[in-house]
Amino acid sequence: METVKGTNPLEGLRWKKEEYKEVEKDNGMLTQADFFALLTQELANQDPTKPVDNNEIISQMTAFSTTDGVQRLNDSFDIFASSMTSSQALQASSLVGRSVLVEDNVFGMEEGQSIKGKLVSDKPASNVKIYVENIAGEIIQTVQVGKVDAGGMNFTWDGQTAEGEPAPEGAYRFRIVGLVDGQASELEAMTYRKVDSVTLAGAGGNIILNLNGGSSMVLADVVEISGGDS
Repeated sequence: METVKGTNPLEGLRWKKEEYKEVEKDNGMLTQADFFALLTQELANQDPTKPVDNNEIISQMTAFSTTDGVQRLNDSFDIFASSMTSSQALQASSLVGRSVLVEDNVFGMEEGQSIKGKLVSDKPASNVKIYVENIAGEIIQTVQVGKVDAGGMNFTWDGQTAEGEPAPEGAYRFRIVGLVDGQASELEAMTYRKVDSVTLAGAGGNIILNLNGGSSMVLADVVEISGGDS
């Protein structure tokens, strides 16, 4: 067997090994350079008597360009989504120390603290009363509201019991009742809660607001942001 001087027989093996590494790096995906290299080889080795149809070549190039364009669009969208998440995280961090309105009538309260709430009704109501109850369901305070229009109405509980003493620290809830179309009904009660901290990478990748009283909520569930503290 004739051997050509100056030629290392292992060069081909090393080249193949490096080529394999490059493919592995690309996760087996056909790049634009690979596609045109294959297309060039196909044209160079085609049967002269049966050349590749021009329409077929154009179809292949169009299909690859479309796939490549979709991949670039996906990459751009990933970058955009990452930017949006960073922007939301920055906005969420600015909520620490402020109050947010949540669709929950249960809240935790420290002694001497006042709590803001919101009454929500789709229709006008009369003889409306706001009951403040403790965790055992006992009525701590009753606030006579009277007539309210359709929509929402803000209110504040001063943290006092019916006897005029500060209510002890603990968990409470607002329960609102009234007459709607002449029928006794329970109206929706929301509460303003102070944001103690923010978890930027919560369950499912959501931004979580940690509220006073030990509860938490997803940023997307915030109904309203208050300019003042609870």
